[in-house]
Amino acid sequence: MNTSVMPATVGKSSILGQVPAWLWVGMGVYTLVLVLLGAPVLLRDSDTYWQIAVGQWILDHHAVPRVDIYSFTKAGEPWMSSSWLAQVLYATSYNLAGWTGPVVLGASAIAATFALLTHMLGRRIPAVWAVGVAIAALMLSYGHFLARPHALALPVMLAWAYGLMSASERGQAPSPWLLPLIALWANLHGGFMFGLVLTGAFALDALWNVDRVLRRALALRWTAFGVAALVACCVTPYGWGSILAARKILDLGELLHLIYEWMPADFSKFGPFELAILALVGGALYGGVKLTPPRIALVLGLLHMALAHIRNFEIFALLLPIVVLSPVASQFALRPAWTARGSVPAPVMAAVMLLLGGWTWLLAANAAMAVPEHQAPAAAVEAMRAYQPKRVLNDLPFGGYLIWRQIPVFVDGRAELYGEAFDVAFYRAMQLKDVNELLGMLKKWDIDAVLLTPHTPAVGLLDRIDGWRRVYADQNAVLHVRTPN
Repeated sequence: MNTSVMPATVGKSSILGQVPAWLWVGMGVYTLVLVLLGAPVLLRDSDTYWQIAVGQWILDHHAVPRVDIYSFTKAGEPWMSSSWLAQVLYATSYNLAGWTGPVVLGASAIAATFALLTHMLGRRIPAVWAVGVAIAALMLSYGHFLARPHALALPVMLAWAYGLMSASERGQAPSPWLLPLIALWANLHGGFMFGLVLTGAFALDALWNVDRVLRRALALRWTAFGVAALVACCVTPYGWGSILAARKILDLGELLHLIYEWMPADFSKFGPFELAILALVGGALYGGVKLTPPRIALVLGLLHMALAHIRNFEIFALLLPIVVLSPVASQFALRPAWTARGSVPAPVMAAVMLLLGGWTWLLAANAAMAVPEHQAPAAAVEAMRAYQPKRVLNDLPFGGYLIWRQIPVFVDGRAELYGEAFDVAFYRAMQLKDVNELLGMLKKWDIDAVLLTPHTPAVGLLDRIDGWRRVYADQNAVLHVRTPN
């Protein structure tokens, strides 16, 4: 009896043993994001609406936008979409599978990111440690899991940073084969500028570690690679304009403190990021972790970015392990275990892909996915159409949905288009910090309908002033229209 069972047991164990740690992590993260988070989390940002709308416009016109065509306040002004490729991918996925498409695409990119992180770490440290670090990074990054272009750029960012680090540790310049990565990044998301910063940082690290007599030659090779990387960033439909467009978001000044994801870290309540910082500081003090000055500067730079803007939590979580990986592995004599190997037999990979593909199809067929209602005021828009307004003053969260419905907007999430002065004035008007600003805005732009969220202070003022009448309200939106004189 025992002999008949043993071969089957051994066979099953052998098959499972062929699945490396990074693939287990990838499958686990994909399942977590798709099942437990799904549309309510990945689609919770209304920007997804206009991202897909832009992607569809590109597909329809076989061109990229160069001026604003979605608002009446900035119509015709120069505007470039530095995320055009990601927008096309999201639009294509939506055309193929409805809202399930962007959700699956975003979940796949996120899963690939953490599988790649586990694989990179597992080449230097034991698999159990690699998986633990990846899980910790997952917890820190959770708040920015969205079906938006940055999600598609995450695995590219990780591969780029690892390639730079590996070249630095070999005392060589990076391979030219890395350049297509940053070119891809430049077409996916405006964050590619950070890739250039990483190039300079790892160049300094390489020069610090190499013998002095070799520094001049190595510096020239890294400089040549840096120039080539800058040129690669211009391999987009906008050319050099891609760099200028990506730069605009950093010139928004005071506005960055009003946009949630650009706000600084908040330690008024204890959370995962504070826990991570304390754990890292405590571990470094206890273990006596030693880093070279360039690596210390990199760690401090990543920490500064995360403290300055909460959207950078994920960059901190993903890149910090890469920066400290080799010094920590060497200092504490950590070695990878056999289970961390990277290769997967083709039959095993085919079986995994078939399993995940079938499971995704079943989930999509039996679970309706849609954007949360608070981002999609469909009923309010239908009520608004009855009044045929020419110009609608919309709240910021509704900009994406109105673009989706082909209604010219007052404002939306493209902060680099509207600029600091415009968006700050809009914020002050909606929050009634300057009532005259709101009244002047209504008059200047000849507004005949106002669509706001119920908690926006301007709603109360419109309820009380002459010339305006509330005609629709629900838990998501309040609609006012101008009354005849």
